[in-house]
Amino acid sequence: MPEKTSKNTLLHDLSRLYSDMEKAYNRTADKIGLSCHGCPDNCCATYFQHHTYVEWAYLWEGIKSSPQKEQQVFMNRATDYVRQSHALLRRGLRPRIMCPLNHDGRCRLYDHRLMICRMHGVPNSFVRPDGKNMNFPGCFKCQEICSHLKEVPVLDRTGFYQNLASLEMAFVQQENNALPKVKLTIAEMLIKGPPRILRNRQNPLTLSG
Repeated sequence: MPEKTSKNTLLHDLSRLYSDMEKAYNRTADKIGLSCHGCPDNCCATYFQHHTYVEWAYLWEGIKSSPQKEQQVFMNRATDYVRQSHALLRRGLRPRIMCPLNHDGRCRLYDHRLMICRMHGVPNSFVRPDGKNMNFPGCFKCQEICSHLKEVPVLDRTGFYQNLASLEMAFVQQENNALPKVKLTIAEMLIKGPPRILRNRQNPLTLSG
């Protein structure tokens, strides 16, 4: 299969996986009675790092579909975000800065938001590859609501992570560990540009962008 077709197919599969995540999230939120409406907080200011090349590429599909003027606004904000967040991290502080894609409290690339952005909020859990169970109570508003519930619904993210891992392996076509691991904020993904895997004689798999 040609590389371009393969990439498009994988990004389409990721879009469908995101849709499944959103449906599962909504079912859990509905059971709890959780809504972002009227919340004094904004999750877009939470410091999230993302870990897959395929999601990085999907994000850039959204960036490139935006008007050129808006793209420049995103890049300017991303530059400020990276500067401020790195300064705070050097001081041992966890950054609390609005995502560069957020405008007036809303994500400008909502349809292209990444997995963590889609799943944060409700109580959730997943089983790591080593078998360890990981549990998270949800956002502060969710915890307040759940404190009054006799039984708290929990969203199991394990299957979603497994499917995302499969898409990631297919996307990078990685048979070894030559690629550096992704550990980037959305702002850093913007500054670095789209992920591009280049092949050459010295290093069969290298990343630029």
